[in-house]
Amino acid sequence: MLAPWSLPCCFTILLGLLKLCQAQYEQLGYPHSYPQGYPELEQEQYTAPELPPDTPRIQLRLAGDKRKHNEGRVEVFYDGEWGTVCDDDFSIHSAQVVCRELGYLEAVSWSPSSKYGKGEGRIWFDNVQCTGKEKTLALCTSNGIGVSDCKHTEDVGVVCSDKRIPGFKFINTMANNVESLNIQVEDVRIRAILSSYRKRIPVTEGYVEVKDGGKWKQICDAEWTKHNSRVICGMFGFPGERKYNARVYKMFARRRKPSYWDYSVNCTGNEAHLSSCKLGHAVAAKANSTCGGGTPVVVSCVPGRAFSPTPMTGFRKAFRQEQPLVRLRGGAIVGEGRVEVLKNGEWGTICDDNWSLLSATVVCRELGFGSAKEALSGGRLGQGMGPVHMNEVKCSGFEKSITECFFNKESLGCSHEEDAAITCNVPAMGFQERLRLSGGRNPYEGRVEALVERNGSLVWGTVCSDGWGTMEAMVVCRQLGLGFASNAFQETWYWPGEVSADHVVMSGVRCSGTEMSLSHCLHHGAHLSCPKGGGRNAAGVSCSETAPDLVLNPQVVEQTTYMEDRPMFMLQCAYEENCLSTTSSKTPANSYRRLLRFSSQIHNNGQSDFRPKAGRHSWVWHDCHRHYHSMEVFTHYDLLSLNGTKVAEGHKASFCLEDTDCEEGIEKRYECANFGEQGITVGCWDIYRHDIDCQWIDITDIKPGDYIFQVVINPNYEVPESDYSNNFMKCRCRYDGHRIWMYSCHNGGSLSSESEESFPGLLNNQVTHR
Repeated sequence: MLAPWSLPCCFTILLGLLKLCQAQYEQLGYPHSYPQGYPELEQEQYTAPELPPDTPRIQLRLAGDKRKHNEGRVEVFYDGEWGTVCDDDFSIHSAQVVCRELGYLEAVSWSPSSKYGKGEGRIWFDNVQCTGKEKTLALCTSNGIGVSDCKHTEDVGVVCSDKRIPGFKFINTMANNVESLNIQVEDVRIRAILSSYRKRIPVTEGYVEVKDGGKWKQICDAEWTKHNSRVICGMFGFPGERKYNARVYKMFARRRKPSYWDYSVNCTGNEAHLSSCKLGHAVAAKANSTCGGGTPVVVSCVPGRAFSPTPMTGFRKAFRQEQPLVRLRGGAIVGEGRVEVLKNGEWGTICDDNWSLLSATVVCRELGFGSAKEALSGGRLGQGMGPVHMNEVKCSGFEKSITECFFNKESLGCSHEEDAAITCNVPAMGFQERLRLSGGRNPYEGRVEALVERNGSLVWGTVCSDGWGTMEAMVVCRQLGLGFASNAFQETWYWPGEVSADHVVMSGVRCSGTEMSLSHCLHHGAHLSCPKGGGRNAAGVSCSETAPDLVLNPQVVEQTTYMEDRPMFMLQCAYEENCLSTTSSKTPANSYRRLLRFSSQIHNNGQSDFRPKAGRHSWVWHDCHRHYHSMEVFTHYDLLSLNGTKVAEGHKASFCLEDTDCEEGIEKRYECANFGEQGITVGCWDIYRHDIDCQWIDITDIKPGDYIFQVVINPNYEVPESDYSNNFMKCRCRYDGHRIWMYSCHNGGSLSSESEESFPGLLNNQVTHR
């Protein structure tokens, strides 16, 4: 028997576990949660519409070339036939009626001119004019059902919100043809039944339940197929399904009386979401609720390697991609990014022509995630470098790899402005519930507070700020689903936070930047050590939905490299800024230093401008060169031996970050003249010419031979970026004592791992100061 004083502790732990279990059902396309501490507005409850008896009975669906499940071409089922709606006179008010009729809370936008492809059959509505309050599209003013002078090039489409109407109930207005309709329910979940699965995160096995009319109901398994299971598992972030012990569930169903939904489900298996599946036959439930001798549907899903429970830890410590032929880059969260494929030893991108949810789902499953939540186009998650390997990709949805799909090998007219990207469904691990930001002015900033177990209780506390930096802040923002870090703070006196959480519960935190949770980073565990204490000295972050991404142009380095012998008396300013090797201190003024010179062309391929961390008020004035440094160390230049030993080095402060030139249609925003604002605009680049001071490596003491030349941008992570793996560039370098050559220059991560391993030095930019 438990002692009375232990009951509150047990209750606290159970409450925490309940919150973690609830997190299993977040972000599946139905529900949506606001950031911690910012309550969701109360929403109206659904009431079934009462339609006049002469109202045409219609059903709606979203079809066509969709890039997420809650958008598409508006199609109307009437008189046993699917047709479309013309875009004449259509408005956001009409879109609102369509979305509400489908069970979504509201319309986000609408698109004319068959954006989602041309439909087929009749055009049922033309010149539709709605107020937005109508209960069905059939009640809006129009030419009359079936009266239209439009063509299918004018088919209208809508984008609905992710949120569903609370209490929504599907009402079948069709006496027949129910199998032609798409599934419309308020919510769906996998409910763990067996005790061994109830304690497991993520939940991988249990009853499939749909919420209809505000009540959770099971589905009869009489017509259930493995294709249906595949779709459900994909929605919850799992790439596949597996067999389970049916006997145990039959025993459970006999003890607990199920409450069945009125319909069966009919999926083909390549749908990304249940709402794209068709309704099956209506279920004639018997008085004893046995659905014709069947039992409630059970699914057992196979998690990807990154989320697989293991006996030691319960989950892997950090996200690692499974498939070496495909990868994601530039995403803020796990399962999101620009799609890159490996071909002929070189990584390249996919052009977004005909990019669809179907193709995106193949990539997601290939990488160990579930189905795709969204197929993104137009370089939405930053632009890649290198070739465009695939164009006009078309998948059936059952391929093992995107490389098995049909595609056009010619990518004429495609640029990196059209790079395709994806957002995948990933298993809900409950990590968001173990961290919060407190005291900030908005949900994207604040003092970091962690939920940990202490003496049998779950308590909130702060994180020690000793050594707290950009990589740690990146993990926090990812864990909370708030995008990228924009700043890491070692003092948070301006964010008071929760007084009860002032004490330190984590210290010694060191992250590589790839972790899914702050608890996965190195830290002191229960042996806390934080001389500064918590409270006003606790760690803090601010997050942003976008981030810059700096990439060096390797061809420019290769083409501009040369050698110069320069007299020491012309290098005094460079000497003061430590741009020469240490032996230069003993060099007479009338002797020479041998310099390896080159130009750097640095592109911002990200989603936001690259700005120095320090404001103009704190820039450092260098009297000799007569300019300000906005970043004391902007780049590192290294010359390495073939075994990776550093033999010479240089560095470059950013005395002028500006837009030297930009892509067509983009205006320059930053200029250094007259103490102007410094930065690099998205789509622009900054050029440090070979003939300016410190744009070199001092090779005076180097012997002739073969070397590796390496450049690292933003080496101390002073400014957060969406991708640090491409911040370095390497070349092969040959020096014969009189001349020097650069060749095989390439950016980090642009070649296969086999090719990259033949170049010593950094394999990524995440080990330079750890």
